[in-house]
Amino acid sequence: MVKIKICGLKRAEDIEIINKYNIDYGGLVFAKSPRQISAKKAEKLSKLLNENICPVGVFVDEDIDFILDLFSENIIKIAQLHGKEDEEYIKKLKDKAHEKINKHIPIINSIEIKTDDTNNINEKILKLNNSLSDYLLLDSGKGSGKCFNWNLVNKNNIIQKPFFLAGGLNSNNIKLAIDEFNPYAIDISSGVEKNKLKDEEKIKEIVEIVKQ
Repeated sequence: MVKIKICGLKRAEDIEIINKYNIDYGGLVFAKSPRQISAKKAEKLSKLLNENICPVGVFVDEDIDFILDLFSENIIKIAQLHGKEDEEYIKKLKDKAHEKINKHIPIINSIEIKTDDTNNINEKILKLNNSLSDYLLLDSGKGSGKCFNWNLVNKNNIIQKPFFLAGGLNSNNIKLAIDEFNPYAIDISSGVEKNKLKDEEKIKEIVEIVKQ
């Protein structure tokens, strides 16, 4: 079954909801955003998560030592990169994780799809298949809440790594998105919000659709 990531967790109430519905991944945003939280707040929220829910830290061109501090303290278990982080940055992050704490840090590498240039997008995906990152993420932008043009991506086995699908997903399009892409996981934030807060009924609906 496709896994579910709910991103932009900010409140203890958000954690209660994703614990209740046994969501696979919870996203904690450290980049500048309306959903940004501090390391201290993230620590409190992460400790409230069920043990089987994986906390993911979302970063944009962050200092590597800051990420490793969060990782070493088990506040996050995966780093999701949304900036201009290149292979050198990813290698340095992974190497330092092994050196400092003797652990492998899984990385989700985001691909922002904004252009109508299909060849460039697919060439980028092909290149990132050889990346040191563990997962890819297809998105329309940093928390844009909008879908990208799904037709831009060549879906004929071009993506070799397990990937998360994000960007404007909600209960109205999630089934079609899964049918089109067959992703490893879906990644939703604003699509399960009401008045800019995580909404239990919307999360419940997404879970029911995915289970079907």
